[in-house]
Amino acid sequence: MTSTTRSEDENGNGNLDQGADRYEIDTDPDRIDVGLVHHWLSTDAFWALGRSRDLVERSMRGSLNFGVYGPDGAQVAYARVVTDRATFAWLCDVYVDPAHRGQGLGVRLATAVRDHLAPYELKRTLLATLDAHELYAKVGFAPVADPTMLMVLSAEQ
Repeated sequence: MTSTTRSEDENGNGNLDQGADRYEIDTDPDRIDVGLVHHWLSTDAFWALGRSRDLVERSMRGSLNFGVYGPDGAQVAYARVVTDRATFAWLCDVYVDPAHRGQGLGVRLATAVRDHLAPYELKRTLLATLDAHELYAKVGFAPVADPTMLMVLSAEQ
């Protein structure tokens, strides 16, 4: 079992070392390949199809970003967390490059996010998923106990 260590600067950025594994998970925003993330989200992620590069960049600036990097340093996955670092977080835009799927990177990435957020003692961390319930359950996520208490203000309304 690999362990995740958390080391960050005063802005909450830093390397999340994944031990001897061949993938590295890092929160350093300067390592994120914005063009690649935009491509993934806007062309292959059903929830973000057609999302503009400007929108991707703005969303990244307001979020805690997680990049997953292969042995050659190339980015192979991404996740974004919108949080106040005090009471609430929203895990979103989780994406693993198709060439790297099936190796447990989604679980490792969600675990790294959970572990990174743990010291903040957030009241809740939410996410929305269409088809990855089992993956997120492995990390401790569960269906909302009373979904009738949740509401949304949507641009589509």
